[in-house]
Amino acid sequence: MNKPKVDFDQYTQNYNELLREGTGFFSKNEAYFAEYKVKIARREFSSEPKNVLEYGCGIGRNIPYLRAAFPGATISGSDISVASLEIARQENPGVEFFMENSDISGSTLYDMIFVAGVFHHIPVEQRLPAMMSLHKRLAPGGAVIVFEHNPFNPVTRRIVNDCPFDLDAVLLRPSELKKLYTAAGFHVEGHAYCLFVPPSLPFLLPLEERLGKLPLGGQYWVKAVRAL
Repeated sequence: MNKPKVDFDQYTQNYNELLREGTGFFSKNEAYFAEYKVKIARREFSSEPKNVLEYGCGIGRNIPYLRAAFPGATISGSDISVASLEIARQENPGVEFFMENSDISGSTLYDMIFVAGVFHHIPVEQRLPAMMSLHKRLAPGGAVIVFEHNPFNPVTRRIVNDCPFDLDAVLLRPSELKKLYTAAGFHVEGHAYCLFVPPSLPFLLPLEERLGKLPLGGQYWVKAVRAL
């Protein structure tokens, strides 16, 4: 049974504040999480993409880091929240933002699609159509990287349960995300758990990559490619 859909337009003005309240024990700077995920994406994409889409970009928190990580690329963002996109445009001049809808005919083909914390908000029966939509927008040989909350981590589950804009969240396991990729025609290329070590312990940060196989991190990522 699906949970009531969250209206993100209600949280645009205090999104960062709410995020900070939920994750402050790990990092007082909510921007840390955006930069952290983009760094992983940069590491996993050895070639420089020409066109990058952030699917479900919200208020555009990740966009500045994507622009910095891929300076030669044209960056775009999409979302279902009108109010969020208005803020994203104000904060990121020169970036194209557009509303998500079912008609994507004639749209740009992207070399990379970045998705962070979106699929747990998509109703279960709509997840495969959403993934198939991403496949259609991806250029042959391009790749998608999706970041999601780790449902095996009890702290993550507590944060999600307490967060007002996660009221509709249905967390998915890495195996579920991989099945969605495969069903949509992707080839899964890699995955790992992440967010093990808080930035207040910088001497432990080099351990992050070594711990990727352990289902203990706060989040995880899965990367997949579209065949040539």
